Amino acid sequence: VLGGLKPHIDGIRRCRRLVFIACGTSYHSAVACRQLVEELSQLPVDVQLASDFLDRSTPIFRDDSCFFISQSGETADTLHALRYCLARGAMTVGIVNTVGSAIARLTHCGVYLNAGAEIGVASTKAYTSQIIAIVLIALYLGQDRVSAQPLVRAIIDALRALPPKIAKILAQAAKYEAIAAKLAGTRDMLLVGRGYHYATCLEAALKIKEIAYVHSEAVAAGELKHGPLALVDDKLAIVLLLTKDRAHDKSLNAYHQIVARSGRPLVLISEDDAELRATCR
Repeated sequence: VLGGLKPHIDGIRRCRRLVFIACGTSYHSAVACRQLVEELSQLPVDVQLASDFLDRSTPIFRDDSCFFISQSGETADTLHALRYCLARGAMTVGIVNTVGSAIARLTHCGVYLNAGAEIGVASTKAYTSQIIAIVLIALYLGQDRVSAQPLVRAIIDALRALPPKIAKILAQAAKYEAIAAKLAGTRDMLLVGRGYHYATCLEAALKIKEIAYVHSEAVAAGELKHGPLALVDDKLAIVLLLTKDRAHDKSLNAYHQIVARSGRPLVLISEDDAELRATCR
């Protein structure tokens, strides 16, 4: 696993910061993993949109490690950003799905997703595979830290338990169809989340635009009161991610703010959250 990184892993650990550069769905996978990578590597992590990165002529140094994420390995803006970083002497790492692609060839080292061909325009399995790959890289970077071992073990156990949980979710397709039927005709939608869930909201909003052609916007729960709350009423479709994680109590404040303004959010909760389940009904 991650054999392509082994010759370079010590150099990556010694760098001054990690920079993840990508576009669209690939960018969202980096946002999703930023917190975990920071926690396990104990390095500053910068996540950049490739197009904006180039427009700003972002400073890059020889002791930076830059990760380039792309399903195809040929994404134009990401490829231009890679050449920009190579010219400045940075360590470059590719996270791509397509074997032999331009990004795979030009980077110093990298990881193949091996997710198979992505047929649809709306990326699905590439996104989840990118997240798994970045999580594995984070585990690799943090495996020698004694203080990180409990978290490393918990993540490994969770990854092993993931396939049956995904199967269980997919088996409930009829429930999702019923919910989608209620939302049919919606013209605008807010997706609200905090921490890890904010990236899920970004990716979900993108998928809703691409597949349903509905205007959808991701909102960080902590920013809800700084403008987006003005849009909330009983007609606006709102999806709120509110699971039992370290941000649960703060996210619960967002739920109360929405309900206080007659909002009727669809709330995604943990299976064992009986209290919130009763409240949301």
